Amino acid sequence: MKKLLISLGIFATLQFADAQNITSKKWADHFSYNNVLAMKEDNGKIIAATENGIFYYTIATGEISKLSKANGLHEVKISAFDYNPQTKIGLVGYQNGSLDVITPQGITLVVDIPIATGYNGSKKINHISITGDKAVVSVGYGLSIFDLKKKEFGDSTFFVSTGGVYLASNEATIKDNKVFSVTNDGFKSHEMNTTFPVYSTWTTEFPGYYKHIDSESAIAFSSGNTAYIYNNGVATPVSQSFGNISDLVVNSDNIVITDGARIYTYNTSGNNTGNFALGETCNTATRIGSKIYGGTVLSGIKTEDEVTYKPDGPYFNYAYKIRLFNDNQILVSTGIRANGYNDPQINPKNPGFYYFTGTEWLYPSIFKGSSTVFNVIDAFPDPANTADVFFSNYNYAAGYGIYKMKYNSGSKDFDFVKLYDLAAVDPYMNRPVGFTSDEQNNIFSTVSFYNGTSGSIGFYERTTDKFVLKDLSTSAALQYPIYSKDLLWIPIPRTINFVVYDTKKTANISDDTQYLLDQNNGLAGETISFAMDKSGDGWFGMQNGLRILPNAATAVKSNPTLQPIVIEQGGLAEELFRDSPILQIEVDGGNQKWVSVEDGGVYYLSANGEKIIKHFNKTNSPLPTNMVTDIKIDKKTGKVYFVTFDGIVTYQGDVSDVTSDFGNVLVYPNPVVQSQFKGNVTIKGLAEKTNIRITDAAGNLVHSAVARNGYYEWNLNNQRGTRVASGIYFVLMTNEDGSDKATAKIAVVN
Repeated sequence: MKKLLISLGIFATLQFADAQNITSKKWADHFSYNNVLAMKEDNGKIIAATENGIFYYTIATGEISKLSKANGLHEVKISAFDYNPQTKIGLVGYQNGSLDVITPQGITLVVDIPIATGYNGSKKINHISITGDKAVVSVGYGLSIFDLKKKEFGDSTFFVSTGGVYLASNEATIKDNKVFSVTNDGFKSHEMNTTFPVYSTWTTEFPGYYKHIDSESAIAFSSGNTAYIYNNGVATPVSQSFGNISDLVVNSDNIVITDGARIYTYNTSGNNTGNFALGETCNTATRIGSKIYGGTVLSGIKTEDEVTYKPDGPYFNYAYKIRLFNDNQILVSTGIRANGYNDPQINPKNPGFYYFTGTEWLYPSIFKGSSTVFNVIDAFPDPANTADVFFSNYNYAAGYGIYKMKYNSGSKDFDFVKLYDLAAVDPYMNRPVGFTSDEQNNIFSTVSFYNGTSGSIGFYERTTDKFVLKDLSTSAALQYPIYSKDLLWIPIPRTINFVVYDTKKTANISDDTQYLLDQNNGLAGETISFAMDKSGDGWFGMQNGLRILPNAATAVKSNPTLQPIVIEQGGLAEELFRDSPILQIEVDGGNQKWVSVEDGGVYYLSANGEKIIKHFNKTNSPLPTNMVTDIKIDKKTGKVYFVTFDGIVTYQGDVSDVTSDFGNVLVYPNPVVQSQFKGNVTIKGLAEKTNIRITDAAGNLVHSAVARNGYYEWNLNNQRGTRVASGIYFVLMTNEDGSDKATAKIAVVN
């Protein structure tokens, strides 16, 4: 059995520290670690690089640690990796061209990789190979030498012809102070001397198209179907012909060649020493002792006896929307719509949805190798029986519609139950979007392009087990419905409209009423998102900003006017998020708002929206991208889930489900040691309104305040505005009416 250890900055023999301080113990990732791109071995331990992170597997114990942007790395989308077990230094290369240098002292981000003048192509790092204290970094326009001690680039060679066409170095290696590179135009070499940067001085050892190269005890390189051992200007092909070589690894006494699902081993003289199939496609493989370990595309590290090792996570990193339910269970949908929420954007990997049981991630077999095209843009547990899951397959091809699946705990899989006929004149034009439910467990679905001209609501009839559609006579492209205050709130992205639907708390559509908001009601653009806050105010996210409707459930029935939020910046009044698309709005237990802005990251706002408490983006936080497509909050724990197309990360917020009474009051950090921490002390678990008095050990009042929204931050200053002395301080708290009390101690060390 494997043991999973979530490392926060310590990675077994590698000790990692965050160079830009964008991570903290509040962050964690839900990334996929299935797709292993590269592996290195260090004294019985395997370090494996995947798309969004690295994991470290100890062979003898089965222990696994992981490292990602949530706890040390600075980017996602890893494209290259190498590690030197002698110096304990690793290099991680990314698709955007940046590098992380991992040393026992910490992690350093390097962004100044040399770029050839006039080159406008991809900056992706194709390959990294470390030899001693030097590494050769291959890119789309040549290669560069990186000094691992100085953490800086040295000589670079830009592979450019006389016609100005750049040639990529697919891979390269250093052997005996000489650099060897494989390209689409030959196997090339050059001594590391003064003429190294001049491309015309490089020698083309062998013309042709070559993909892979590695060296240790020998030099080996390959084309797509032939591998060679290089020695003193002579390239000797190995006896085996291959289908499509995906990697070639040279160890101290063997050469390992990965050809799809089959792994071949050779000695350094080129003699075949064995081959076997791992049963699935591999990116790479290596030999440790007498055993082969494959780096698979879909299962992490896999051994010859078909045992897999990886950190638990979703099947892929693609994510679009999530549902939280039943104390820590999660459903993740992966589909997407494009062109104004009109067309399905089909992912060729057909990811479907993922399910987290509360203890492990599972992937339904219906999506593995299926010929049905899935574009799942919502997966929704039936509130009456959460083992039943409905999902919307929004596409043009066969298989569109609403599916019902049932979770089978015995097989840890989902069984197909039904594909619902939406009874449309043209089924091709009926594209189910999202789901919601009311207190009576009635399920509702929005369906775009009902009969090709308008949107509709689908009502699930439990007695007949079918969805009945109601034409809304609105624009065809609807968004996800939100059920709140006995009403359905539905954004309409393609027009300046928003529909509010009164179901009368039943699945009977004959007595229903709907209300339509438009420009005359203050909508300034096409609506995308909606949230109802704890005060009953409706928050409307549009393509070009944000609007609020106070007392929304009542006001919407009387031709209301929505209002913008106006804030002051630099002495000037300005509309909050003006001209910015608002992708998602989520309200926490203290009535503060998390707002996702297209390409702008996430903003954490005060209850009225007039104060920005936090702003997270991909530069100052572990967010993998600034495009956050969904936000959900676990109201019991305060944990915030940020969903992106490049994976899911979580942030441990300070606000859980806030009521008029105290929750589990927690003070942190505690003790507060000035040399180790410079920020404010946070007190969480408070009531909606909390009266706070802080005294010293003698009972003298040093600070007082009124906290709202479930938490408070003390800057450690006394009533006079100066920092308090070292000592023990007592926090005395009462709720608004004095019916509940709480106390806490804070130790201060200056």
